[in-house]
Amino acid sequence: MAKPDEDRELTSTLHLGLRSVVGNSPADLINDLIGHATDEERQIINGVLASDGNSAMVFIHRGAQKGARFLVTSDGVTIGRSPESSIFLDDITVSRKHASIEKNGDSFTFKDSGSLNGSYVNNQSVTEKNLVSGDEIQIGKFHLLFIGSKLVGEK
Repeated sequence: MAKPDEDRELTSTLHLGLRSVVGNSPADLINDLIGHATDEERQIINGVLASDGNSAMVFIHRGAQKGARFLVTSDGVTIGRSPESSIFLDDITVSRKHASIEKNGDSFTFKDSGSLNGSYVNNQSVTEKNLVSGDEIQIGKFHLLFIGSKLVGEK
């Protein structure tokens, strides 16, 4: 019997379904988050919203790591199941190198890295999208809320 290739990754495509977005706009998601946040979280969120736009934050608001928050700087972040990822999402529904968020001029851009299960922003399948504050990113079972300066990405 042949020995299995230890370097191969066994995954399959899963249909996770989509849920309705809270409220009618990205601002509704942030207001809902602030309404349920602790005083410390509220202070951090308001600080990012009032910032100069050189950094942003990703807040996990659904999934196993609910409440975790990650700073997104001008260097950007990587998102995936690999422990080397800036935002480590430990679940089989997430590819090892799933996506990234990069600073692009005066905005932040979400980029899917060719993941098996894909990525969604505000329930729309995307490979690349400029983010605005309040955008909800779904990667596997995780729902992340992007929070940037009110000035960043908003027209």
